[in-house]
Amino acid sequence: MQSDKLKNLPRNPGVYFHKDKNGEIIYVGKAAVLKNRVRQYFQNQRNMDVKTRALVAEIADTDWVETDSEIDALFLESEMIKRYMPRFNILLRDDKSLIFVRIDMKNKWPFVGFTRNPIDDGAEYFGPYYNGFAVKKALRYLRKIFPYYLKAPKENSRPDLDSHLGLNPVGMTSAEYKTNLKKLIGYIKGNRKSIVKDLEMEMKKAAACQDFELAARLRNKVRSLGELQRRVMFGDKEFLDISKDHALCDLMDLFNLPVIPARIEGYDISHMGGTNVVASMVVFKNGTSDRGEYRKFKTKIEHNDDFYNMNETLARRLSEKNLKNWGRPDLILIDGGKGQLEAALKVRNELGQNNIPFISLAKREEQIIVKDLMIDKDKLSKLGGSLDEEGNFSVINLPNSTHVVKLLQRIRDESHRFAVSYHTVLKRAKQTSSVLDEIPGVGAKTRSKLIKKFGSVRSLKAASEAEIANVVGKAKAKLVFNYVQTL
Repeated sequence: MQSDKLKNLPRNPGVYFHKDKNGEIIYVGKAAVLKNRVRQYFQNQRNMDVKTRALVAEIADTDWVETDSEIDALFLESEMIKRYMPRFNILLRDDKSLIFVRIDMKNKWPFVGFTRNPIDDGAEYFGPYYNGFAVKKALRYLRKIFPYYLKAPKENSRPDLDSHLGLNPVGMTSAEYKTNLKKLIGYIKGNRKSIVKDLEMEMKKAAACQDFELAARLRNKVRSLGELQRRVMFGDKEFLDISKDHALCDLMDLFNLPVIPARIEGYDISHMGGTNVVASMVVFKNGTSDRGEYRKFKTKIEHNDDFYNMNETLARRLSEKNLKNWGRPDLILIDGGKGQLEAALKVRNELGQNNIPFISLAKREEQIIVKDLMIDKDKLSKLGGSLDEEGNFSVINLPNSTHVVKLLQRIRDESHRFAVSYHTVLKRAKQTSSVLDEIPGVGAKTRSKLIKKFGSVRSLKAASEAEIANVVGKAKAKLVFNYVQTL
């Protein structure tokens, strides 16, 4: 591709088309900033996987289409991939990320859903989209402009939170709602300008008829559609992808890992004085968090000893059963210092999983601690780091601005957040249940209902007797109400 053409790339969102020497479109992609995204393909190829290198080797020319917003680019990309079926989109895609939007306009009250497996059921399917995160985020924004149901509404049901927030089509007839949904579908298909034009015409007509309330609502829709152009849909994700590639490659080189650490697991312990001891396991795949893979542990024996707690947690994680069900990590990050890492390594070695590399990140100085890994000192020097030997441990000091430290910090902070949130849930439940245990005539099932509904003693104490009665009945409500008022 000519360098002059790269210089002319705009800084706007849009869709780009990579072509081979015969002019065939071989790849279609979207970008928050076309200039930044397209230029990445012609920079350092060392951080690219084999398939991406094969794509770059065949690129002879690139064209692009600018769009008004990142949402428009998201929907246009899907349409162009379906139209041209570029072979590298098929080759590079992850089938698990494909997602379709499903709307059944034949129902009286259609709702918007998502699926990975469209079937012949008479509903309309839009997609596939190759970034499920972005398309769901886009539709959340569009829901504020074109309200829709997420599930079929029940007759005579009370308004829920979405209704109060204006996200459900409250006050619309079935016909009006379907007209509203058709505008949403039109936007998905790329007809934003015609939709804005129609809304402006309806607004002027309503104003001429002195229906100023309707005119104001339509004006707000037009403004909101304009604001969508400033919404960031996938720009942050693209930035993280750049950082991610460098971080993973740097980790592999720094510690002489056999493969790029595509699956990194982070662990942390949380408790208060040895009570409600829990551990978290967070999973980062290809440098970004995969919350569906997260796991939480509650220790079988409660100890005010983080070394024991870490040992028990990893013994359960590295069991044959869990290695088979959850997969094998390429790298494990422990939140803590030399003691926590030593405890983790001990159980790893006892279970014969010595080929799984372990490192830890100490909070105070953000030092990376390793014990049995070979460190590439040339790579360490290139990253601006230094190495200290402390007994059997190697302590690595890297600038906090490096991609490696940023990635490890994200994993460490996420494991800490997940552990603390689980500990807080258990602590509140225990505090509430211990108080309710003392109420005569209140059994385990009643306590469970009260905890599920009110969550804490403070909320239960603030509730009226009638509100408690809605959960456990009048007789028990009187007992509970009278007791909590004495606390």
